[in-house]
Amino acid sequence: MLQLDIQPALIDQVHDKLLGAIADGSLPAGHKLTQESVAAMLGVSRQPVSHALQVLKRRGFLIEHGKRGLQVAPLDARRIRDLYLVREALDGLSARLAALRVKSGEASEAERDVAVEALAAGKRFNARTPISRLIDADVAFHSAIHALSGNHAIVETVTDQWPHFKRSMGLVLSVSGAQARFWDEHAAILEAILAGDATAAEDRARRHTAAAGEATARQLETEARKHKTKEDTP
Repeated sequence: MLQLDIQPALIDQVHDKLLGAIADGSLPAGHKLTQESVAAMLGVSRQPVSHALQVLKRRGFLIEHGKRGLQVAPLDARRIRDLYLVREALDGLSARLAALRVKSGEASEAERDVAVEALAAGKRFNARTPISRLIDADVAFHSAIHALSGNHAIVETVTDQWPHFKRSMGLVLSVSGAQARFWDEHAAILEAILAGDATAAEDRARRHTAAAGEATARQLETEARKHKTKEDTP
């Protein structure tokens, strides 16, 4: 990661830099962090680092490790299922509201164009595209649908949780064939929205999110079993 310039909001800069690295997997689960190591890595003093680390700990991205250190929190299958249950409901609602706004003529052409371009951008990627860019494209598409719903509370609620979702997205997007399948599902969701079919839009959005959450949780459980088997092998 590149070093940061000294600015008044340095705590926020350190927080955002670390959060971005945790979300995209640059700082993987179990990675150990100390005030000294982060300060040296980012080229800043220890004081803003200390504050930023505590904020990330309160948000559940870091956990205690030893007497002085912290480490990136592991991804937990149960937590992922809980998060995706909430997101399933919000994604379904946002797709329904977006379709209703399109049907009534309330949705602007600009709002529709953002969603269409987000879909087109994601479908241009391929298996050689870095996972971080695939994750950003996925977030951009769903964010466009949330915005198209016209419900700012949905946008605000999901935005705060995106870093947690982005950590899990990398797992399922790295599976062979998952990327193409997900973007086909995105296309089906948007097709229903632009047709003003609220029922189909909600159903497709909910099924898409539920499947992604379950796939992530199962992969985490598989990895946990593999790790335990290695530990138990003499």
